[in-house]
Amino acid sequence: MKTDRLLGILAVLLQHDKTTAPELARRFEVSRRTINRDMEDLCRAGIPVVATQGCGGGFSIADGYKIDKTLFTKDELQTVLAGLRGMDSVFDGSVLTGLLEKLSGGERHVIAEDMIIIDLASHYQASLTPKIELIKNAVQTKHILSFRYCYEKGEAERRIEPYRLLFKWSSWYVFGFCLDRQDWRLFRLNRLWNLQMKKETFASRNIPQEKLSFDDYFTKSSIHLKAVFEESEKYRLIEEYGIDSFSTCKDHRLYFEHDFAGYENMREWIFSFGDRVSVLAPKELQDDRKKQAEHILNMCRDDSKI
Repeated sequence: MKTDRLLGILAVLLQHDKTTAPELARRFEVSRRTINRDMEDLCRAGIPVVATQGCGGGFSIADGYKIDKTLFTKDELQTVLAGLRGMDSVFDGSVLTGLLEKLSGGERHVIAEDMIIIDLASHYQASLTPKIELIKNAVQTKHILSFRYCYEKGEAERRIEPYRLLFKWSSWYVFGFCLDRQDWRLFRLNRLWNLQMKKETFASRNIPQEKLSFDDYFTKSSIHLKAVFEESEKYRLIEEYGIDSFSTCKDHRLYFEHDFAGYENMREWIFSFGDRVSVLAPKELQDDRKKQAEHILNMCRDDSKI
């Protein structure tokens, strides 16, 4: 546990010019005294940690220092570099270059093997990267963010205190305290626009531990789906929900049951299969599918008159 914390502190020191003991104590959930002892341990390990006193002070690593590559095995180094390349795919500017120098000790052949490629970007990258940079800056400087958000019930203006950037299930989210709802919320970056960092700052709140269990935001079950898919859709069920998510019927079709957190997410997913799925439940979704089919049929009739 302590070794993991020391490596985590080292990573923070490499990523930031300077950080304080209270910030590290909050991040790693230990006392300031423990952080001070950790700094002494890093110094004994040969890491030149510099402590600056007074206003604007904190801990930092001496300029120009490079980590001795013997701290990492080749496999460990490749794993670290693969992760850095993944972050570089969405962050503005090269986060990678300086860290590569420190980690490789100038031996560029160490980083030449691209066995693992992580790309955290998407076809929304042009708009995604500026959002991530702005949110990251707001989290670090504790500035309130405002934006317009689109969700299943419509659109709304939101103001939040941002605390975390989260990448999960192939999408980016910002986690923060919503000043409009007075509660902790998770917002998907692709659904927000007019993102602005306000001049107004905020004092950090204590985040309840249960609010940091981000899986709960995706797995709160409220609507139970029962459906039968054509055999041709097997690859999608396996890709999105796993090989054990369905059973095979006598006619080779695929019987599927799953709980969805919201009706709109379930509706969009089912509608993406077109006529290659039959909905058994809920009845609301069956009726919705019928209405859509009737609407498409009426549109086809109108188009024929043009």
